[in-house]
Amino acid sequence: MGFLFRVLVNAFAIYLVAEIVPGITVASVQAALGAGLVLGLINAVVRPILILLTLPFTLLTLGLFLFVLNAFCLWLTAEVVKGFEVHGFWAAIFGSLLVSLVSWTLSAFVSDRGRIVVITRVGRAASPAGPPELP
Repeated sequence: MGFLFRVLVNAFAIYLVAEIVPGITVASVQAALGAGLVLGLINAVVRPILILLTLPFTLLTLGLFLFVLNAFCLWLTAEVVKGFEVHGFWAAIFGSLLVSLVSWTLSAFVSDRGRIVVITRVGRAASPAGPPELP
């Protein structure tokens, strides 16, 4: 269930980003679903290898090069999936930032098993003696 949810979240994020960012187009819902699937696979297989290979440069740029890697993964997805296109470097950068933001936001409230997680704050009970006295 978790993998299917991730594919759907990625597809929704890609479809939404295509509406917002000029230079990114999605021809159909099927293309968005395919792009969500391929982006998930690229992020799981290719991205860790790229991070390892570019680690010195990533450290030198204090992690900013990871934005370029994310944009490359989005561009690579567009090269594989027919009906999903990314035109230009800046479109890939902004698109990857927004896809990451939307994906993270939607995934933050769902557990790995696909269930919605309600975040509650539980406070400690007050001690029987009351609050401590200040010196």
